[in-house]
Amino acid sequence: MNIDRFIFAFAGIAILLSLLLAHFHSAYWLWFSALVGANLLQSAFTGFCPIAKILKKVGFKTGNAFN
Repeated sequence: MNIDRFIFAFAGIAILLSLLLAHFHSAYWLWFSALVGANLLQSAFTGFCPIAKILKKVGFKTGNAFN
């Protein structure tokens, strides 16, 4: 699994988990979904993603998500 696919999976899991927590615990968890969405949006324009930097240091492969 390369970095791009891992980030897509991580963002999807984070948003779904946030929605479940908002439904069953507190609506304030929706702020976490907004944070994940904002990070995805800013990384699309700037190319900077904090999780990608961490994963590169750990040793994940870089590459296109759909190759």
